[in-house]
Amino acid sequence: MAAPLFLRQFLLLRVHVYNYKSFTFRDVAPPHRLWCSAATNQPLNEDENKVGNLVRAKEGSNYPRWDDPDYRKWKDKEKEILSDIEPIILLAKDILHSRSRYLDGEQLSEEDEKVVVERLLAYHPQTQDKIGSGLDSIMVDRHPQFRHSRCLFVVRIDGGWIDFSYQKCLREYIRYKYPTHAERFIREYFKRGSG
Repeated sequence: MAAPLFLRQFLLLRVHVYNYKSFTFRDVAPPHRLWCSAATNQPLNEDENKVGNLVRAKEGSNYPRWDDPDYRKWKDKEKEILSDIEPIILLAKDILHSRSRYLDGEQLSEEDEKVVVERLLAYHPQTQDKIGSGLDSIMVDRHPQFRHSRCLFVVRIDGGWIDFSYQKCLREYIRYKYPTHAERFIREYFKRGSG
């Protein structure tokens, strides 16, 4: 009884493997084509033609070329914007993420405060609301709602303080200084949610 059962399972397995091989080679894989100079040029069948069309479509408009003058202008302007904002981004990140430079609740040095006020806070969309009664200083502290993140705060003359986003300031700076390329640059280099 065990021998016929074994033989039956062996035959089914053999049929399954044979069908798998024939399916793989006939239906999925394109026919083998010689790629040497002595090979005869056979006309392309439909499957090879579809693959060729996909490759040509991929090389099309989604992949701009360096020889396109508009693309080249964009890359030059992109490089200019990056070199312009890189120092202030590095300073802001250093202020916020370096524990040895500023502790929580500590005011910025006069040098750093001057740069932050002139290059960041001046371009915030709600600068007047943030400054309120007058600017006393800038400090680094934990955000009141999101305790794991540090941010910059405007300390007002009346003793109140309010946070501000350096990324919002940078976006507005870019919109002000580079109006024709700003939206594309912002779309490519800034997070969507903090806009």
